[in-house]
Amino acid sequence: MGDILFLAHRVPFPPNRGDKIRAHHLLKKLAQIGPVHVGCFAESDEDLAGEADLSEVATSHHVVKRTKPLVLAGIEAVIARKPVSLTAFRSADLGDWVRETIAEKGISTIVIFSGQMGQYVPDDFAGRVVIDLCDVDSAKFEGYAASGQRVWLNNREGQLLAKQEEHLARRADATILISEAEAALFRSRLQCASMANVQVIGNGIDAAFFDPHAVVSDLEISSRPGPHFVFTGQMDYPPNETAVLWALTHFLPAIRAQYPAAELHIVGRNPTKKLLAHHDLEGLTIWGEVPDVRPFIAAATCVVAPLLIARGVQNKVLEAMAMAKPVMLTAEAATGIDAKDGEHWMLCQADASAMCERIAELLDGDDRAAEMGQAARNFVLNHHDWGAMLSPLGSLVTDEKAETAHAA
Repeated sequence: MGDILFLAHRVPFPPNRGDKIRAHHLLKKLAQIGPVHVGCFAESDEDLAGEADLSEVATSHHVVKRTKPLVLAGIEAVIARKPVSLTAFRSADLGDWVRETIAEKGISTIVIFSGQMGQYVPDDFAGRVVIDLCDVDSAKFEGYAASGQRVWLNNREGQLLAKQEEHLARRADATILISEAEAALFRSRLQCASMANVQVIGNGIDAAFFDPHAVVSDLEISSRPGPHFVFTGQMDYPPNETAVLWALTHFLPAIRAQYPAAELHIVGRNPTKKLLAHHDLEGLTIWGEVPDVRPFIAAATCVVAPLLIARGVQNKVLEAMAMAKPVMLTAEAATGIDAKDGEHWMLCQADASAMCERIAELLDGDDRAAEMGQAARNFVLNHHDWGAMLSPLGSLVTDEKAETAHAA
């Protein structure tokens, strides 16, 4: 086969947030298959700094600084009758580089990471096209609208993205989703599902990095009585913001009524104004961006993920499990991880009283928390190693007919 062109909506270095982690490991796997040329966007100085690491993996690369304001992208989207998600990532510069790279580098396969980048596949490209959508973005925006968030805009985005997803599924030789549930949802929304080759590649975890024995707990947290409950994630991401607002409004008062010294720790970059407005709430600490999330997970009595809206596999959950921590999560946060309630984690509806009951069961047992945490780490070691997750990618990229199993 020839070279591979990999297009991602963010620089996959450093791998410090969910989408970048997956893109990072996809790129490393592709580089084992053949020479890879990478086109992507940078949104911050941190992304631009990641270009040095990118150059060590990619045969060639082109990074475009994304500076288009969201308001301008919205205006362009309305005029062009396209999703805002596409116009926000539209760049003539990147489009020119893609066409030049295809013409000059002998590209035989284009691998797309995230639906926004599908617009860069030329109509006349004769090679293979593999698109990793991760999850069904159109359904996500419809979910936002159903919850009352910018109803008209999110309904419009959902409808237009659904058409784009249909187009991409027909165009691609393989369309990848992150879980069997997400793949089933995607198929159900296609007008002609038989025309799409939908595959599943789940998220993995770097268990050597998220090793509890290699991390020292954050001293400021661990010096307090607790118990300590930790939520991690990109805090300007609407599902994370919604989950935390629910937790500090419902869960935190309920758990402090039972354990007066209980604390909730919000760890992740870009906390929104809505979240920061609660910064003086008793028992709440909003840490914002931290250089390393692991000491905060290590200091947790329990990691919480009360997501009300979610798509795909949650890295925050896999990271906590790898760190041998008990996790309290909703069904939405559990998608794509086939762990067992009561053994590997605590699965609970978004009900503060029910969650507090499960927490009491955990804390009142002498070794219950440690046993559940170790079972959680063993589970991710056995079922979510990145090597196993990405094993089907080679045949999808090269069109080899080797028998591969879904890795979800």
